[in-house]
Amino acid sequence: MKGMTIIVKTISSWVKVLIFIFGIYIILFGHLTPGGGFAGGVILASSYVLLMLAFGSDFVQKDLPLALDSKLDCLGAFAFIMIAILPCVFGGAFFANFLVDRYGQPFELLSAGTIPLSNIAIGLKVGASLFLVIFSLAVCRKGAELDDE
Repeated sequence: MKGMTIIVKTISSWVKVLIFIFGIYIILFGHLTPGGGFAGGVILASSYVLLMLAFGSDFVQKDLPLALDSKLDCLGAFAFIMIAILPCVFGGAFFANFLVDRYGQPFELLSAGTIPLSNIAIGLKVGASLFLVIFSLAVCRKGAELDDE
């Protein structure tokens, strides 16, 4: 049987959801509170790292296939680039705020203009990239262990 004990697996399944929701919260409200895209992305990736430690890499690969994770990584990078370049198309400057009418409204998610959108793109990029790196290291370690036998 792969992974840890049934107790660790059960608790990890519950805690993974809480960690993932907390990561989304940090990404969405990073412009209002300490946090943002990078910190939230690391938290998102850590939820899947927890599953990998508890269940093994095969389980995580079924839950989040590497092809999907790679697509999410590319989507995050593409979204961030589009947020940066889109204002240039409409006669603005690079990384200019194109949500001017919503700027400065208290207690609104988009009150910071394009910063929350950038946080979402960065969170997606960092979360997917960090998970890919950690998963690759785990697979390389498993391959090295097989070579030693």
